[in-house]
Amino acid sequence: MEESHKRDFRKSCIKRLEFESRFSKIYKDKKVVKDLYTFIKKYKAKRVLLYIPMGIEVDVMPLLKKLRKERECEVYVPYMVEDSFKAVKYRLPLKRKKFGIKEPPNSNFKARKIDLAIVPVVGVDGLCKRIGFGKGMYDRFFYRLGYTPCIVFTQLKLCKTPKILSNDYDIQANYIITN
Repeated sequence: MEESHKRDFRKSCIKRLEFESRFSKIYKDKKVVKDLYTFIKKYKAKRVLLYIPMGIEVDVMPLLKKLRKERECEVYVPYMVEDSFKAVKYRLPLKRKKFGIKEPPNSNFKARKIDLAIVPVVGVDGLCKRIGFGKGMYDRFFYRLGYTPCIVFTQLKLCKTPKILSNDYDIQANYIITN
């Protein structure tokens, strides 16, 4: 796999997602969030890792708030630590940190075993492996986790290539939910 092919694919996916997010983003977000909620309920997940969305990612904030309000499952989000992140309970206030990503306050509380992880993607290759923004944070997180929860990729519009662009360490989806 040539890194330049992966980089080119990432760039084309980002452009496509930027274009997609200009039109009916609220509608598309709502549809994906509804499908994610249904999936979480069917899966009967008790501990869910979500994310604080950036512009071109599916806005999962309504889902995050709904799950917290129902109190049927624990909701965790990434908190950046060095070259990766740790899962912390979602709580307010959120502060903008590195790469412009919002995060809750740090917590020394160790997250219990995550059942389900909802992970944003820029693109997906022929092995259903994640092409992200290129920092490798999710890959390192799941590698260091020591177990593999059910992983669901999400994106506004599927950007997939039949080519294999991923490395061995790139994470793979169990499911993909998109508009």
